[in-house]
Amino acid sequence: MSASTAVLRAELRLFLREPFSLFWIVAFPTVLLTILGLVPPFREPDPELGGLRVIDLYVPVNVLVAMLMAGVQTLPPVLSGYRERGILRRMSTTPVRPLSLLTAQIALHFAAVLGSALLVVAAGRIVFDVALPGHLPGYLVALLLGALSALAMGAVVTAVSPTIKATMVVGSVVFFPMMFFTGVWIPVQTMPDLMRTIVEYSPFGAASQALHQAAGGAWPDVVHLGVIAAWAAVLIAAAVRWFRWE
Repeated sequence: MSASTAVLRAELRLFLREPFSLFWIVAFPTVLLTILGLVPPFREPDPELGGLRVIDLYVPVNVLVAMLMAGVQTLPPVLSGYRERGILRRMSTTPVRPLSLLTAQIALHFAAVLGSALLVVAAGRIVFDVALPGHLPGYLVALLLGALSALAMGAVVTAVSPTIKATMVVGSVVFFPMMFFTGVWIPVQTMPDLMRTIVEYSPFGAASQALHQAAGGAWPDVVHLGVIAAWAAVLIAAAVRWFRWE
């Protein structure tokens, strides 16, 4: 077994011992969708939405909530904890590189996001009769790019925060505006034109639109995918530039 595989297995065991993190990533988005679906008007077709229901719009939104939870709320404290306790520094003196540990954490959080997305889509379909994504390849591309942006954003939060407490503060400061951009309080598709145009140039506003378009059966707009990819590239570059092992 390679060193990287051993690290991944060890991190998986530790990851599964964090029920609160797993709840917020995997279960909370589905719980939130269920609560929203209990609002009667949200289950009624809206002529202003082209016959769609508000609950139809909230399925992609809650997929994005899972990304935010993983990338901005749960991943940064783990990475900051490893750095603050000197684990990364000590690993640098062994054959196992700190990058192996970071890669394992990112892979585990990414897998949790995918599991959460599957659960949200399934709950929407089974409980509220929300149609399955009409353009599955486009939906997956938007989901993968959105998750990459969220995890890269979490890496930046870790990079600019010297301690675990600072990471939690910075993560919260980033988290709540991003919740607005995903459309949690107001679905992006129902925002006024000017506000929607502005929001669409954020990573999660663009991801919300891309997922919505793919759910409706169309390939996501190239502009929206380009915005998500550009944000991911910028955030990854910033994380690489600013991250410190100790």
